[in-house]
Parts: sequence; structure tokens; C-alpha cells
Amino acid sequence: MNTPAPDPSRRDSTDFSTARLEAFSDGVFAIAITLLVLDLNVPEPDGLHGQSLAGALAHQWPSYFAYLVSFLVIGIIWINHHAMCALARRVDRRTLFANLFLLLTVSVIPFPTRLLATYLTAEDTDAHTAAAVYAATMVAMGLAFTLLFLSFTRDARALRTPVPRADVNAAMRRFGLGGLAYLATVGIAYLSPVAMLATHAVLAVYYCFDQLAPVRRAPATPH
Repeated sequence: MNTPAPDPSRRDSTDFSTARLEAFSDGVFAIAITLLVLDLNVPEPDGLHGQSLAGALAHQWPSYFAYLVSFLVIGIIWINHHAMCALARRVDRRTLFANLFLLLTVSVIPFPTRLLATYLTAEDTDAHTAAAVYAATMVAMGLAFTLLFLSFTRDARALRTPVPRADVNAAMRRFGLGGLAYLATVGIAYLSPVAMLATHAVLAVYYCFDQLAPVRRAPATPH
């Protein structure tokens, strides 16, 4: 008697639903993106010292710039994270830990954002240090997202639709280009902190485009 072939849709006892991963991740994204706005300060009337309110608000432009860029970064990570979760029917412990690594990098973004907003226009090397910390955080975030993508796609049985290796490799090349750009911003931080932040704004726009579209459009294998 022939042994029946294993059912690829059968859930392994060591695997988990993606629902709790997504729910927990959404909570972390929401908190991180909310914390950013807490660093936008309202000028106190007693602290204007003869300056107009408009002038005091304009003086805080580094905070607005850093907030906008970090908001875009976290928002786009959330969108791409949602798109990646849509690929999988289930996840294993390795994927859960990879997701925790991504959330670690996301949850810390408000700190370098505030650091950079405070020192962006400083006249000494502190501005470069703050910019380098911000850039290094983004490098870690990009690495974490790539590792999570690899974890999601390494087991075809866990995917809703099998993804051709060529499409996975194409996505990895796009992630690699973005990763190199993130790494380059660490050097740019020591040349011009403002240019470094502007570069991250451009990278955020780059990742607005659906990097996973070819993977999600992969045709299903015939039965």
C-alpha cells in the first residue's frame, strides 16, 4: 500500500497562525508612530523672549523634518510588513524571532529621531554623531526587514502561493540596493546631517513603490 503524500496545507504542530504576529506588530507600529509626535513641542508664551510665535515655530523646523521622515519610514515599513504577511498561511518560531528583531528596530526609531531633531543644526560634531546614530538605526531596520522576508519565503509550504525563486532573488536585489543606500547614509551623516535626513526621505519614497508586487503576483503551481 502506497503511503499518501503529505498535504502541504496541513499545519505543522510547531507552526503558528499569522494573525497574532500581525496584531502584535500592528500595536508596536502604532505606538512607535505615535511616540514621534510627542517630540513636537508647543512654544510656551514665557519662553518666546520677544520672538513671535511664527518665528519660534519656524525655529523648530528640524523637529518637523525629522518627524516627517520617520513617520514616512515607519508607515511604509508597516505597509510592506502587511504585504509580506499576506504571502504566508502560517509562520514558525524562526519567523517570529525575525519579526521581533524588526519590531526592535522600529520601536527604537523615536529615540534617534528626537536625538537628530535636537542636534541637527548644532555647530559641532554632535550633529554628525546624532545623524550617524539615526542612519545606523535605519541600517539595522533594513537588515531586519530583509531577514524577515527571507524567513517568510524560505519554506514554500508555508506560503499561500508558491513563489518562484527568480522572483525571490529579484526582491532580494531590490532590498540589497536599498540596504547599500542605507549604509551609505552613515557616511553622509559625517558630511551633512541635513543631507543624510533628506536622503532617507528619498529612500522612503523609493520604498513607497510596491517592492513585493512581483512576488505576490507569482502564478500558482498547477495541481
